[in-house]
Amino acid sequence: MKLLLKWLLSAAALLLVAHLYSGVQVQNFTTALIAALVIGLLNTVLRPVLVVLTLPVTVLTLGLFLFVLNALMFWSASGLLAGFHVTGFTAALIGSLIYSALGIAIDSFV
Repeated sequence: MKLLLKWLLSAAALLLVAHLYSGVQVQNFTTALIAALVIGLLNTVLRPVLVVLTLPVTVLTLGLFLFVLNALMFWSASGLLAGFHVTGFTAALIGSLIYSALGIAIDSFV
């Protein structure tokens, strides 16, 4: 039940990101549900591998490269889905920052 609530709130957060920032577009709530699922799967499966592979760069930049990895996960999710569009890397970076902040709020709520 908790996982389902977090998924629904993450989809709503994705819609809020699209409403707040014009560089991110989400077609409807169903697309937001699928996009939230894909972003979650990418962050669960692919992101840890990328964190390990880019560890020297992450240490060199004092952890700031993790923002780039978050943006890449966000942007790659938009590349996999039809109704979820991010206009470019800068939009992915800003959108992922807003989405991460909303995700922190969701985690503290749930």
